[in-house]
Amino acid sequence: MTVLSPELKLELPPLQLGPITVDTPVILAPMAGITNKAFRRLCREYGGGLYVTEMVTSRALVERSPESMRIIKHDDDEKVRSVQLYGVDPKTVGAAVRLLVEEDRADHIDLNFGCPVPKVTRKGGGSALPWKLDLFTAIVQTAVKEASRGNVPLTIKMRKGIDEDHLTFLDAGKIARDSGVAAVTLHGRTASQFYSGKADWSAIAELREALPDMNVLGNGDIWSAEDAIRMVRETGVDGVVIGRGCQGRPWLFGDLEAAFEGSTERHRPGLKQVSDSVYRHAELLVETFGDEVIALRDIRKHMAWYFKGYVVGGDLRAKLATVPSLAVLRELLDQLDPDAPYPGTDAEGPRGRAGTPKKTALPEGWLDGRELNAAQKSIISAAELDVSGG
Repeated sequence: MTVLSPELKLELPPLQLGPITVDTPVILAPMAGITNKAFRRLCREYGGGLYVTEMVTSRALVERSPESMRIIKHDDDEKVRSVQLYGVDPKTVGAAVRLLVEEDRADHIDLNFGCPVPKVTRKGGGSALPWKLDLFTAIVQTAVKEASRGNVPLTIKMRKGIDEDHLTFLDAGKIARDSGVAAVTLHGRTASQFYSGKADWSAIAELREALPDMNVLGNGDIWSAEDAIRMVRETGVDGVVIGRGCQGRPWLFGDLEAAFEGSTERHRPGLKQVSDSVYRHAELLVETFGDEVIALRDIRKHMAWYFKGYVVGGDLRAKLATVPSLAVLRELLDQLDPDAPYPGTDAEGPRGRAGTPKKTALPEGWLDGRELNAAQKSIISAAELDVSGG
């Protein structure tokens, strides 16, 4: 642990979402292929917060696909079982929320209106959806109604809009507030930015100012506890949502908890501590998937994130990226220098794929008006069928 100067301290009250109190106002953002049960446990072992599942498609959940049921599974000791749903049809989203509530499978539900992936937006979903005010309102109101039957707080996560000429965050935030949503998270980028460039924290501050009577959470470019402190100070948000910043750095949640409790202690792990976390992560993945081959295939994408900035030979990095078993992983990790210290700034900063700015894929004529036309309604009714992965 490293102790930093006292001016970096910040105290923020617990986040209240309906009956749920989140003592550390930090939320792990849902990330496909990342925030499974194993990774959530690893993060929880370092610090407090609210830990959300990977996004699950409403239709797949209603149909009880094996993958969707795996995604919503939580450890027995997960204090708050948080699930993120994706959907474009109000009836299907409502049915999915009803399933989670009636079968007591979630304590908190988040709706995804932020995904910028073309296969989602070209069907009118994700970050494209709030442009259609009638559809967005219907989904949010239906979901809140179903969730309220079990006193389950419902939140939404969204982007600024489709592009700078088609911003949606203020309209969407006000609709969410008026519909009884417990909190709104804003990622300070448009869909067309993907993850490139800088997150626009001024938009987050603008939303905070426009919605003084509800929880507003900030997301985007939080790579350290100091970034989180700066976001809170600059925007006035009630909490922060962490996405790519924790990839390969589950201890970031320990730093965040310390920062929000007013402590200046920070994790600065040497190579031995990082390798121990990698092996622990792999073990948890084996437990999660019940299949060592699948688990080790999953851990491979994390290797570059974990060892960013550390001295690891190119040949060894290549082997770690194709590791086939826990036994081989142990052998490879044992080749690392256990006395290598934390490399400093080389291990910090942006991680994960940023992508490049590009025109957002949308249904034909999507931007012509703020309400669905007949053709778009037919597209929406079939849209969820084409979104894979739970």
